[in-house]
Amino acid sequence: MEANLKKPRGVLNEPVQRSKFTLDLYIPSPDLEAYVEQYWIVKWDLTGQEPYMSEVLPHPSVHMTVEPDGAWVTGVVERKFTRKLQNSGVVLGIKFHPGAFYPFTGIPVQRWTGQTVRAEDVFGADAVAYEHAVKSLDSNDAAGMVTQAETFLRGRMPAHDPAVAEIRGIIEAIKNDRSITGAQDIARQFHLSVRMLQRMFGKYVGVSPKWVIQRFRLLEVADKLEEGQPWNWPQFAAELGYYDQSHFIKDFKSIVGVSPEQYVRNNGTGT
Repeated sequence: MEANLKKPRGVLNEPVQRSKFTLDLYIPSPDLEAYVEQYWIVKWDLTGQEPYMSEVLPHPSVHMTVEPDGAWVTGVVERKFTRKLQNSGVVLGIKFHPGAFYPFTGIPVQRWTGQTVRAEDVFGADAVAYEHAVKSLDSNDAAGMVTQAETFLRGRMPAHDPAVAEIRGIIEAIKNDRSITGAQDIARQFHLSVRMLQRMFGKYVGVSPKWVIQRFRLLEVADKLEEGQPWNWPQFAAELGYYDQSHFIKDFKSIVGVSPEQYVRNNGTGT
């Protein structure tokens, strides 16, 4: 088991959150790398303290988690994801690559967009056995937890689906190429019709190509703000594909919960 040393993206108000819980990331084994982006383990001990609301700006990924109150599958969360942490606990998560959860179920992923459902309702009794196996381990046994996750996935290894690799290539292009601002740009680059692209994303990713583009740009903006980089709202708005900064600020606030300027003040990262 190899740790993923990259800084996690999307954790809002990270300086504060770092004092409330630990987040460790782990790289999947080579045979599962096509499907799993990473495993993550969150641990907290707030015994005798007030509960804490953890906030994350989600990626276009499906997660499967084992938590104190059960095992769950969470589809793409379109707005800020919040979770109440109280007392003490540990969560094991499997973060699938965008588009890579569909082969495990054969059910269009948009069915779970914005929803969290019991893993048992998706995978049957196997999910219950998996939950029990993870919870039987010591909370510090990260290697054992990841092994259980990989054993569960290998027991349901899907047939090869070329669309998974194609979508991964599209996602990488969106992340790295700022000239991509709309579905038409993706369709042109990957020789697809816009309608075909939209159907593919609905089936495999669960959200539209435009949503994915804006989310990755917004994650980039959040990272810059966390790092204390000077802000330039018109520039950020243009990079996100907005025609003016007022719409960008409105959407930022609707997703994150505060305006960009307030977010900077809350984190003490103003320059």
